[in-house]
Amino acid sequence: MITNETQERVTGWFAGRLPAEWQLAPADVTVDREEITVILSVADVELEGSSEAALAEARAGRASAFREETRDQRMEIAREAQHRFERKVSWGLAVGEPDSGHRELWTHVSAPTMTRLRQPQRLVLDTLVDAGVARSRADALAWCVRLVGQHEGDWIAELRQAMDTVADVRAKGPAA
Repeated sequence: MITNETQERVTGWFAGRLPAEWQLAPADVTVDREEITVILSVADVELEGSSEAALAEARAGRASAFREETRDQRMEIAREAQHRFERKVSWGLAVGEPDSGHRELWTHVSAPTMTRLRQPQRLVLDTLVDAGVARSRADALAWCVRLVGQHEGDWIAELRQAMDTVADVRAKGPAA
């Protein structure tokens, strides 16, 4: 199970390790069993009087330039993090506003289950297994398919919160 402490340790390490000029906003760091995904944020482009198409292309260009200019440094940081946390590191970039800007994921792990799933989907399956709702990722996936669209986001958040509470109670127990 990925605990809040693990998430905080990884997020804290990246906050301290990433160059300040890459941190327009704190990096969005997501952790699962196989992968750490780091989404960096850079300033939006300023094109007054331009069309939405021109703005979209300018943002894509800024993302492409950032990717190329920072490749060597990102690879070195990823090597350090992979050694420290024993997970692959994936990178992405957000240019502009979260809702209307440009977001790219350059590298990512596709962990084999029954199909290739990206990290957000694997986190859902791992939570169900860790909580004892399902015996395996395969069972968790079948369970999810039956419940698609029925408050999955709220329920998963509530389940994670309950698991954190259980972990806290266990830590205070007699074997602690």
